[in-house]
Amino acid sequence: MQIKAFKLGVLMATMAAGVASAQTPGPFTAAQASAGHAAFLENCASCHGKAMAGGGEAPPLVGSAFLNSWGKRGADELYGVVKASMPMGNANSLAPETYQQILAFIFQANGATAGTAPFTGDSKQKIASFATGKTPAGLFEAPVAATPASRRRAPVQQMGLVVTGTVKNYTPVTDEMLAHPSENDWLMHRGNYQAWDFSRLKQINTSNVGSLQLRWVWAMDDGGRQQFNPLVHDGVMFLSNNRTNTVQAVNAKTGELIWENRIGPVIDGLENATRTMALYGNMLFYGATSATIHALDVRTGKEVWHTVISTYKDDKVGGMTVIHGKLLVGLTRCDDRSVQDHCWIAAYDTQTGKQLWKTLTIADKGTPGGDTWGDLTNDQRAGADAWISGTYDPDLNLTYWGTGQAKPSRRDQRGTDGDALFSNTTLALNPDTGKLQWYYQNAPGESLDLDEVYERVLIDHGAEKSVLEVGKTGVLWKLDRTNGKFLDLAQTVFQNVWVKFDKKTGRPTYRDDIIHQKPGVAIASCPSPEGGHDWPATSYDQPDDLFLIPLSQTCAMYGSGGQEFYEMPGSNGNLGRISAYDARTLKPVWTFQQRAPFLTSIISTAGGVGFVGDFDRTFRAFDVKTGKTLWETRLGTGVQGFPVTFSVDGVQYVAVTTGTQGGSPVQKPSTMLQEVHRSQTGQAVYVFALPKQY
Repeated sequence: MQIKAFKLGVLMATMAAGVASAQTPGPFTAAQASAGHAAFLENCASCHGKAMAGGGEAPPLVGSAFLNSWGKRGADELYGVVKASMPMGNANSLAPETYQQILAFIFQANGATAGTAPFTGDSKQKIASFATGKTPAGLFEAPVAATPASRRRAPVQQMGLVVTGTVKNYTPVTDEMLAHPSENDWLMHRGNYQAWDFSRLKQINTSNVGSLQLRWVWAMDDGGRQQFNPLVHDGVMFLSNNRTNTVQAVNAKTGELIWENRIGPVIDGLENATRTMALYGNMLFYGATSATIHALDVRTGKEVWHTVISTYKDDKVGGMTVIHGKLLVGLTRCDDRSVQDHCWIAAYDTQTGKQLWKTLTIADKGTPGGDTWGDLTNDQRAGADAWISGTYDPDLNLTYWGTGQAKPSRRDQRGTDGDALFSNTTLALNPDTGKLQWYYQNAPGESLDLDEVYERVLIDHGAEKSVLEVGKTGVLWKLDRTNGKFLDLAQTVFQNVWVKFDKKTGRPTYRDDIIHQKPGVAIASCPSPEGGHDWPATSYDQPDDLFLIPLSQTCAMYGSGGQEFYEMPGSNGNLGRISAYDARTLKPVWTFQQRAPFLTSIISTAGGVGFVGDFDRTFRAFDVKTGKTLWETRLGTGVQGFPVTFSVDGVQYVAVTTGTQGGSPVQKPSTMLQEVHRSQTGQAVYVFALPKQY
């Protein structure tokens, strides 16, 4: 459960909040707070943490940050926001008394004393009048009453290799195959080392795509964050189910299950999304939500080895790719400031799981870039998560990774206004040693949760070797990938965060009120933390030299706790947008807009067709040259993840996943789309092809 405030249409500024000592009992009872502790653990702790400290996209619910945002607002306001928007992705799904109990526990955790009258959600008492922001000692360690039987989750299913089978005639994946993948396969995240999300298959083209038919559907586990990229090799599709950490091999032509390994653990909350796996040799590598990498024999599903990559409580497996027999992995959710929990990129031996090298993405004191964090101690330097898979140039032998924002995301909260290297940075590393060859910081000292972690796309134009990236601000960056030199940029959506860019270096300058943030004062941010561009990836349509970008158009008042969202100026209410840019000049070519946000990456094909899915359950095919919709269908719930295309026995297929939890691109605009009704179940993979006469 993540506390946010939303408003449609014209936005009203939030009130600056003050913190006062508790003077009167809070508008809740001790019994409500006690029941609320159990309800919080069940519904909210997976995002905010058991101690309410927040993390990732979830703000803290205790302390000065919480009171700065909510202290001068009524208890009824907080109740209304929580009920209308939480739990994330499933708003207003709890009983009113459960919401009331959770609020009572939040008040208690902020030093409020229980009163005699129960909280009903109607109290207009200012939160700072009864809460101090100081958590009672031992509160989070106190015993919690068992969840009532009526609210317990279903029994956990049998774990382990529960369906046995053998993938026949499997060809081991080699370095050469990864460098030059077959058009029949989809061997890695985004299709190739260059992150093009492009296929040379052309059986499906602009003339016949309107005849696409559903060939098969495979239901996946509901729950958890579904943002997955299926992999396909030798006619076999490999899937992962985030909630149960289950990996499956499926006949890509028929949808028949070959083997299934329920690795576990089974999670009840919204743990970090597993976006992809990796193939190499006869092994399939999977990053479980327990921060453990599992190597499975791809032919049978049996485990060969596993490695725990971090023992910090919230750390998760981020991006993943294989280069030269090494499994390169990025760490994410590594944001704990109570210890030196730094994020990093590391390499592991694919045969044994042994770590070969590790490169930190945070600059400590006394290291290059360390002074950009000011006087902060090393354990107070956090963020720069590597949660998106890196790309690779075999000729230069460099791998390119993006990093996320520094944590906390606001300057005034993290205690420094420096650049905070190597957050929001493009890193070029030697994949054999991990040595940093060059870096370019796209967003120095970022302060509004607008990270630049996303895919680095590698494109050549004659002698020019460039790397392109679009971050949450919607700025399309173009760098020389041989040395990191700034080449060009384009602003793809309306943005009011940066007032200018240095023409030679590209370095941006923030608005003055962003540089001088004050606690409790919300700041206008266009784009919002949903991002002008987020994890749904771009596509490089090589034949037409077009860079296709899924974009979002929301703004927000970004405070220390709540966020109030509104439509981006000039969007005419269209939250979703796809734009095509000339990859050489970065000039716009065409734009398509609609009310619902797009929640999948875009794939383009040599047949001139692109594919994309959206929040409103629609999966569509479009003409990559014009953006014109050529075919569409509606699926069981929101269409999100990473579509793929492949060929088996001469037939081209297109696969896409549906899901209910997609992080910021789903969560942030969700209450602005009251007219859209989506099922909270229905995670599956859908596979389409032309009628059989083709």
